[in-house]
Amino acid sequence: MYLVLIIFAAVISITLGGLFAIKFKDKLHLILGFGAGAILGVALFDLLPESVALTTDKYNIQFVALLIAIGFAVFMLIDRYFLLHGHSDDDCKNSAHRGKFGALAIILHSFIDGFSIGIAFKISPAIGWVVAFAVLIHGFSDGINTVNMIIRSRGDKRSAMKWLAVDAIAPIFGVISAYLLVVSSTILGLILSAFVGFFLYISASDLIPESHHRHPVIWTTVSTIAGMAVIFIATHIAR
Repeated sequence: MYLVLIIFAAVISITLGGLFAIKFKDKLHLILGFGAGAILGVALFDLLPESVALTTDKYNIQFVALLIAIGFAVFMLIDRYFLLHGHSDDDCKNSAHRGKFGALAIILHSFIDGFSIGIAFKISPAIGWVVAFAVLIHGFSDGINTVNMIIRSRGDKRSAMKWLAVDAIAPIFGVISAYLLVVSSTILGLILSAFVGFFLYISASDLIPESHHRHPVIWTTVSTIAGMAVIFIATHIAR
């Protein structure tokens, strides 16, 4: 019963984050700045430590770093050579595809969040509650970032809502998969390492430059730092 409540709370958290981004889209540059910091925070303060902890028995930190670099490079190659990214939105004919690709990465992360909750509860209820708390806290920022990726790529509100809905239910399928599939914690850690690279690229290549585009740098910079700080505090409270 408690697992159902956690899943429901995760859905609500992600949905509220997305609705927040839609309601205040006139402040999109600030939301993008915060989202950039939040994604960096998730990558550096959540996924990276977790991936190291899960793989440390079989792999050293150099191998984890290599997977992060590979994840970054793979996302960059897809972005530049398959999505035909230009140097500005005016030149980017496939802007919508890039937005969907970025949103998909965040949705996959939400799926893995749900998967992590399921695995954690299978190991120990105590560990499960810690993981669930961390997921609930940064689920709000996941919702924001999913909507950001669509709106900044010229998507409309309806399209953003569809992607938000997929993101919101992704943890449900993640939890179900955790109970149906057998995946070692080491493999999960390796997957998380690749996602660190994905998120570093999304933040550095998309969200940070876009948040500063034609807007005062000082406030978007403050927003980015605030996003990182929120995730840092959240992950430390959860642990």
